[in-house]
Amino acid sequence: MQNGDELKRAEGQKGDFNSVAEETVLINVLVVDDSAFFRTAISRMLASDPGIQIVGIARDGDEALEQVRKLKPDVITLDIEMPRRDGLSTLQVIMAEMPMPVIMVSSLTVEGAEATLKALELGAMDFIPKYQGSSVAHLDVAELSNDLCTKVKAVVSRARRFPIRSRPLGGTFAGLPSTRTGAPRLTTPPPPPPRVPVAPRPRLRTGRPNRDIVAIGVSTGGPPAVQKVLSAFPEDFPACIFIAQHMPGTFTGPFAKRLDNVSRLTVNEAENGDKIQNGMVYVCPGGKHLRIDMRGALPHLSVVTEPAAALYKPSASVLMESVGQCMGSRSVGVIMTGMGSDGLEGMKILKSKGGVVLAQNEASCVVYGMPKAIVDAGLADEVVDLEALPDAIMAALYK
Repeated sequence: MQNGDELKRAEGQKGDFNSVAEETVLINVLVVDDSAFFRTAISRMLASDPGIQIVGIARDGDEALEQVRKLKPDVITLDIEMPRRDGLSTLQVIMAEMPMPVIMVSSLTVEGAEATLKALELGAMDFIPKYQGSSVAHLDVAELSNDLCTKVKAVVSRARRFPIRSRPLGGTFAGLPSTRTGAPRLTTPPPPPPRVPVAPRPRLRTGRPNRDIVAIGVSTGGPPAVQKVLSAFPEDFPACIFIAQHMPGTFTGPFAKRLDNVSRLTVNEAENGDKIQNGMVYVCPGGKHLRIDMRGALPHLSVVTEPAAALYKPSASVLMESVGQCMGSRSVGVIMTGMGSDGLEGMKILKSKGGVVLAQNEASCVVYGMPKAIVDAGLADEVVDLEALPDAIMAALYK
């Protein structure tokens, strides 16, 4: 149920919240969270942007569905753990009945990470971290607000150009058990997906490949996209894969485990000194960088904290530059969906050393930012739809 007083306090405006200047095209947001503190905090951050307005708030999934049907917002921020109906089951109904951009609000825990990854599979376009307790005091509120507003604008812009398809419910979804005192529990989480979910794909070439290192840089919309690519590769994939996915540190471990469950390859969160070998996939830990360094004549995998001043940790550019410098023409660099231009500088090095560069196309990206930077710079050897990306990567190994 919409609470007008709470909305007015959040946005710091007077009068009717639905009144806007006729010449201004606003993005209408529905904020869903069972915490009054976070409803207010998220609303204030969004309302700091003159192109965004809060049209409603909801305290649980049932209220959210009522508000969505009534207000038809452009985008929703959706908490995961709520009483009555949790965020995942709410999301599934939204994507089945009235598909629209949804940004999940997730706690920075392993459980929160697993739920968020499931939400992205169900159709959520992105997520924002839900900082708790004393950690809130140490945040750069202006930076956090800018990040949230940028994500809202990006996902709405994408949805307006490429409408979101409906996802049938396909049965009742089991929500996550609540950990809050007094909050009703739903049911146990669904079991993990089978390890081999698709039929084997034939290898495109026979013989020894010319390239045996694949470096992937990805951000917004990345988890389900990367999952789709890795699940298509055969068990005897003739290369080692490194992934720099913009993601908090508590998320990358669960992300690697999920990829390991749906792939025939072995996927691990990277550790310093891991062996570089075919059929292995390494996900860079959040808050750190993944790179290849030469120790004598042999390449070694390194997980490092420098450069500390990098805008993104992990950085796709750090990964691509090191792969290019150490592996040269043995490398394939792949830039997938994501905001900004991370990966651009590193890919210049990889390309100059003889590596092959692939970019995901606009139509299949959640946000066409990182790939666009590569394409606009003239670095992409091929611009590929997500569906065709596994075949393109495989073919690039033999070029």
